[in-house]
Parts: sequence; C-alpha cells; structure tokens
Amino acid sequence: MKFRCERDVIVDALGIASRAVSGRGGMPGLSGVRAALEGDSLTLTGSDLDLTISITVTVSGESDGVSIIPARLATDIVKALKPGAVSFAAEDESLSISAGRSEFSIRLISGDEFPQISDLGAESVSLASDQLAQALKQVVPAASSDDSRPILTGVLLAAESGGLRLVATDSFRLSMRDIPEASVLEEGQSVLIPSRALGELNRILGQGETVELKLGEREASFTVGDVRLVTRLIEGEFPNYRGLIPDSHPNLLTITRQELLDALRRVKLLARESTPIRLEVGAGGVELVAITQDVGTARESIESEYEGSDLTVAFNPDFLLEGIDVTPGEKITLATIDELKPAVVRSVGSDDFLYLIMPVRVS
Repeated sequence: MKFRCERDVIVDALGIASRAVSGRGGMPGLSGVRAALEGDSLTLTGSDLDLTISITVTVSGESDGVSIIPARLATDIVKALKPGAVSFAAEDESLSISAGRSEFSIRLISGDEFPQISDLGAESVSLASDQLAQALKQVVPAASSDDSRPILTGVLLAAESGGLRLVATDSFRLSMRDIPEASVLEEGQSVLIPSRALGELNRILGQGETVELKLGEREASFTVGDVRLVTRLIEGEFPNYRGLIPDSHPNLLTITRQELLDALRRVKLLARESTPIRLEVGAGGVELVAITQDVGTARESIESEYEGSDLTVAFNPDFLLEGIDVTPGEKITLATIDELKPAVVRSVGSDDFLYLIMPVRVS
C-alpha cells in the first residue's frame, strides 16, 4: 500500500475513525485503524466491536493494499508534521510516514487481529442531518452512563404518529423528542441504540445534509457523506416511559427561558456538594434559593406567570439547567403536581420536546 495525501485531510480522517478505536487490552487489533487503499480511495476504519466508524477520503494512490495502523501513534506523528503532502508506504510489517525532511517507520498490526466489518443489507431511509442533530443534543445527555444498567444507557427510537420519537432516561430525568413526518420505522417498531454511538454520530452529522439509516436485526448503520457509523443495538425492554409522564399538572409556571437560565447559573454558584436549588413558586413569581451549610445562601427572584397553589420544589441544579438549556423557544413552562412528583418542562407553543425531572426531597 502506497499513497500521498495532504496532512490536514489525513489528520481529520484518522481523528474520525479513531473515535471508535478501543482503549481496552486483549485484542491488539482494536487499537488500530484499518487502512484500505483502492485506486485513489482510502478508507480508514476504527472499531471496538460495539461501535465501528469508517471514513473514505481521496488520496493520490500508487499501489493498493490493506494495513492495520496503530491509531494513536500514527495520528500523533502526522499531527506533528509540517503542513503539506505526506507520503505513506506499507511494506511487510512496517509503515513509513514521510514529509519534507521528516521520516518515521512504525510497526503495523497483524491484519488477522482486526474484526470483520458488518455490511447491513437492509433498505436505507433518509433523515435531515440538522434536524437529527438537534434531537440528539436534546435527548442523548439524559441517558445513563452506568453500565450496570445497560438498558438505560440506550436511546429509544420508536415510530410515533407517522414520525420518529427519541427517548432517554437515567431514572432521575427523562428527555423525549418527536421528529414529525420522519418515517424511519414502521408503526409499532422500536430499537434501542447506545447513547455513546449517538453521541459519536452527532459529531459527524456536519459531514452532510442528510443521514442514511439502515436497521438490521442486531445492528444499525448511519451514513453521512463519506462517513459510516455502525453500532450494535441494545437488547432488552426499555422502561414504560409513558407511565412516568403525568397526565395532568395542577401547577403551571410560565417563564422566560433565558432569564431562568441566567438566574439558575448565578444561584448555582452557592449550590455546593450536591446542594439542590429550591424554587419557591407563588402568585408573586418564583424565587430561586440555594443554601449550603458553612458556605452561604443565594436568592434571586424572577417575574413569571403562575397558576396553582404556592409550592416549594427542589431540583438537582445540573439536571435542571441541562433540561432548560435544550428546551427551545423564548418562553417555557414548568408543570408540577407537588414537591415530590415529577415535573415537566416544555416550550410554550410546541409539543415536540418534553423534559421530565424528579424533584429532590429537602427538609
């Protein structure tokens, strides 16, 4: 295998493929990127068995071939070179990388140690990249990072009213976004995709205006421009999220989103050591309060509209901030039942997004 390529092009491509490279030991091949050259097309692929990312770039090819390149070392070397053309030549068990007066020779990884790449034969469907990117930004952070509860580390994709619904929860909060008229799945069909894979997908959605989705029995693939991401699906039953969302709320706070965000960030400065932020809500508006023993107290009042009984409800400040930050619109509502039942954040005038958050019990 022998080719030349501009440094910045190969650095970007290695960076994308390396996102899926495993940091775990046991299989040396998983620490490498598979480089396959055919003509002037170079395809770089990284995988950790659960997630695979491939990218194809145009180079000046001289001789075809396939090699497994040590991902981190090759990336560091190419990044350190001066801008301009870089030459690569793989022969026997080594790869030479040269540019200008710099020349490196590194050992390749045995090709037998790289996993086979799946080729889903399923029919593909298309989604707008910008629309999916917004939905992922809203939903993915609500998924759990606790691998002992694998079901909650996934994001549910389900057919809903002729469109696509994304749902994630870590049991403390729940985020749900509908994409109308996105007929990706058949009615009643759903899949559970690892949140990590969708987080990586969000990084590459800028590579094209549309994303092509294919669903297999155990895997899903997303293709954006010259980048393809394949992920294993999570097996198991997602929690009954519909049962978590209250049918009605007697208390409704309507407030300017940015004013609430700014006030939360200020008051949060005194919310140390997992201290919750209290919302004291009444006809006169809402007051945000943070009280940390031996540190101090922060209070800030905000004008708002309120319907319901006077109420003091407390929330994890980070969870509340994250939910309000990704809720669209100038004004939002915070609907509550009491100080212990789930509260729901929505945008005024739009039902496409919902953020549910569990209150924190305070004395």
